[in-house]
Amino acid sequence: MDLHEEQEMLLSQQPAHLWRRRKLELMQWTEREKQTMAAKRTEIWNDVEVDAELVDALTLLHRAGVRTEFSCAGVSPLDEPIDHSLYAYVTLIQNEAADRFVTYALSQMRNRLLATLETGTGRYDLSSFFIGHNRSFCWWMQYCAAHFMDRNDLSVAT
Repeated sequence: MDLHEEQEMLLSQQPAHLWRRRKLELMQWTEREKQTMAAKRTEIWNDVEVDAELVDALTLLHRAGVRTEFSCAGVSPLDEPIDHSLYAYVTLIQNEAADRFVTYALSQMRNRLLATLETGTGRYDLSSFFIGHNRSFCWWMQYCAAHFMDRNDLSVAT
């Protein structure tokens, strides 16, 4: 593996007190009892099984010319605390539309969004900054994707 593939640029700028809060939340999450309140919901989207909470956002991003690679709605004490990644996330393939979307999402979500760019692979990783915000991350991704399309009058033939 080439060294360039491992370089990651942090694009979001959360203050130190939020990083401390994130660490505390993670420690509390690992200690807490986890009960499933509702089963994980998935749908088939572009021949891939994805979390239902992200389908609308992924569809809007696709229409705007933003290619996605991986996604997860993240764990949640409100429904499924186990059968997800720890943080909600969407991975984007870097292109001009993705560059503009990431800039827009950062301006809208601010400290709620942890954004990195893997420079060697050309992938953006957008994730919830806090575990407790995983479901709102899904909502914000959909909101940003919808308003990004409206702002830029974008629609790529699907």
